[in-house]
Amino acid sequence: MGEMLAYLNGAYIPHSECKLFVFDLGIVLGAAVTDFTRTFNGVPYRIEDHVERLYRSCKYTYLKPKQTKEETIEISKKLVEHNSEVMPGKEWGIIYYITGGVNTIYAGGAALPDDLECTYVQHTFPMPFHLWRDIFTKGIHCVTPAHRHFPPQCLSSKIKNRNRLHMWVGAKEAALADPNAMALYLDINGFITETGGSNFLIYKDGKVISPKPPNILWGISLQTVTEILKDMGVEFIMDDITAYDAVNSEEAFVPTSPYCLGPVTKINGNIIGDGKPGRLWREILDRWSRIVDKDIYNEMTGA
Repeated sequence: MGEMLAYLNGAYIPHSECKLFVFDLGIVLGAAVTDFTRTFNGVPYRIEDHVERLYRSCKYTYLKPKQTKEETIEISKKLVEHNSEVMPGKEWGIIYYITGGVNTIYAGGAALPDDLECTYVQHTFPMPFHLWRDIFTKGIHCVTPAHRHFPPQCLSSKIKNRNRLHMWVGAKEAALADPNAMALYLDINGFITETGGSNFLIYKDGKVISPKPPNILWGISLQTVTEILKDMGVEFIMDDITAYDAVNSEEAFVPTSPYCLGPVTKINGNIIGDGKPGRLWREILDRWSRIVDKDIYNEMTGA
């Protein structure tokens, strides 16, 4: 039956052998950008948009992978094709990871050789839909930890990167309030930004509202939501959002690549709306299902 494949620095290798050196700058300095997409019916979703964002992140962070955008897309398709033969009937998550390379002369950033080459990784994993079942049936409890989101004045929020130690700490803080909580980060002024893996939206007075772009990574899933809302005739705006605004909204939800759109039913213990996944959330999700030709709700819940 064979083993799943990954791609590392120009070669397709067994998935179990896809490993980084301990002195890779992605580990030592967190000097790494990343992206993620998934398949629907075995086809990578909006892969061109994800790869474009990945390479914009590379350009901003002075990372120059040898592989072109076109080659990156082709590698993804080959991995999905092969790994689908090894594990038929699965949908796949596709991970991209590009680092500053391997620094063999010093375990840090004080001495960097001139001939560093980027480390380039692609790998896939079967989507674990069962992990998100309760999100669709019960909703998400968002908790705002004390740790604030990394300000865009320090590092552009437009980069999808792996400098996420503050999110690790924040997630642990949120879990103290509720082991199943999702950390929702405030900026240094107390406005809502995003979670560790999704954007955040509220619905109020007939409008869907997103935090302003300087504080968030503009998600591909968020882009999909804006397109669906346009077709529905629902106004979409960007504004500063506080926890007060979220608690007093009619609905809230998080757009994200793995499960597309998750309903938020509580924030900091306060119930949003009637405390159940909302009508607008489900209508957006059903329209998304028609776009990808798959019932997303049933996929997550096994209904």
